[in-house]
Amino acid sequence: MTVYEELVERGLIAQVTDEDELKELINAGKATFYIGFDATADSLHVGHFMALCLMKRLQMSGNRPIALVGGGTTMIGDPSGRSDMRQMMTPEMINHNCECFKKQMSKFIDFSDDKAILVNNADWLLDLNYVDVLREVGSCFSVNRMLSAECYKQRMDREGGLTFLEFNYMIMQAYDFYQLYQKYGCQMQLGGNDQWSNMLAGTDLIRRKLGENAYAMTITLLLNSEGKKMGKTQSGAVWLDPNKTSPFEFYQYWRNVSDADVIKCLKMLTFLPLPLKIKDVANAKGIIQRARVSLIVVATFNASSPYAAPAPTTELVS
Repeated sequence: MTVYEELVERGLIAQVTDEDELKELINAGKATFYIGFDATADSLHVGHFMALCLMKRLQMSGNRPIALVGGGTTMIGDPSGRSDMRQMMTPEMINHNCECFKKQMSKFIDFSDDKAILVNNADWLLDLNYVDVLREVGSCFSVNRMLSAECYKQRMDREGGLTFLEFNYMIMQAYDFYQLYQKYGCQMQLGGNDQWSNMLAGTDLIRRKLGENAYAMTITLLLNSEGKKMGKTQSGAVWLDPNKTSPFEFYQYWRNVSDADVIKCLKMLTFLPLPLKIKDVANAKGIIQRARVSLIVVATFNASSPYAAPAPTTELVS
């Protein structure tokens, strides 16, 4: 099974551009790709964990990840999936959050010997001259096309509408991809399914300005069997910082995953080899209970948490 085939089998891929070319890059271990993380909190959460697992999986196959913390884009706020404008954060808060992200990411991704790169888009976005940016890339963006993006359409249909501040977010994210392509030869952007329009804007900007091909791949959202987003409890997000979500709470969250979602989570969030099959469907209950425990151990082990344990065997699956 190739690397790309495994990603498909694990249910990780939602949408891709130029699949044949993208597949060839990934399978050959020649992709330099990035995922962006806006610093809206002082810890990563379970949603980020899924993205980090994918980064690690691709890195283990020889590809080079770029982890981008959004010290610049967080100043604006991504309107995707939002019913209203995000709360404005001070530069001090954003810088603090970026530093917290960097520490957590280093537990997942190997940044030694140029195997991965960690960047902050504040380094190029905050010093841009508005008129210079308009002259450099403004003509590459169609307002009509931007307004057709689902993230903008949903906001314009609401009473509060879409602010001009947030309207610029797509341009900033596209500019990130454009910069990373030139600085590091980054050919590919990965991100959540709600980022598709922003990612396409980046591939289009690179094509228009540089005459080069770039690729986008969105990650499947982690949904439960009822179609609801996982990674949240009644008290809020499930954080990777043990000071925000205690080890016991983290353990309990995975322990309480429904039977219908256990195998999906094992595929998407762990490195257990495929195929994952319950050996005895007629006696699935006890096996699922043990699969839950396996999920807990693997998830916490990969998260480098204080309660980490050795990676489990795969005796409960075949």
